[in-house]
Amino acid sequence: MIRTLIVDDHIIVRIGTIEAIASDPGMTVVGELAAGEEVCSAYASLQPDVVLMDYRLTGIDGAEATKRLLEEHPEARVLFLSVYDGEDDVGRAVEAGARGYLSKGAETSELLDAIQTIASGGTYFPAELTAKLERQKLRRPLTARELEVLNLLIEGLSNKEIASALELSLATVKLHVSNLLVKLDVLDRTQAAVTAVRRGLVHLDD
Repeated sequence: MIRTLIVDDHIIVRIGTIEAIASDPGMTVVGELAAGEEVCSAYASLQPDVVLMDYRLTGIDGAEATKRLLEEHPEARVLFLSVYDGEDDVGRAVEAGARGYLSKGAETSELLDAIQTIASGGTYFPAELTAKLERQKLRRPLTARELEVLNLLIEGLSNKEIASALELSLATVKLHVSNLLVKLDVLDRTQAAVTAVRRGLVHLDD
């Protein structure tokens, strides 16, 4: 019997996932959580074979929750199940130690196959996500400051307003924006915003 722990802050999603897992007589759900901060203690008491982790959670996100879990329990096996599947979302999850990643749009059969594979010690990444991971590896990462500038740029702030908000000189902000355009391989601020959202660098509901 494969024991699973579900971490998702949407109760409807948890209910649906529980029903999907219950369709396989060889699997069971031993617990469900709404917050990433609770994962370590729940894992210690429930000892699941696979942790199903959403990426976007209230509080810390799934990547941070996975990182903390594996620091305390390096044997833990985490499968992400999320609507966020941008290359940077997937990349962060893998860097944190995820064994697999699925879109919430996946069929029940694929979810069950992924759980089975990861419980057996394997990894599970659909071909389209593997391709995204390969692209992400080739990209120049953004610095923490560049991400701050990017978020403010997407909010519609001008360079002058960004400089004021971050207490930087206007020349420094212009340099950061120029670097962003180069790293994102775009020509202007609008393209930068679109590309950042598509890749999962920024989420509009943050």
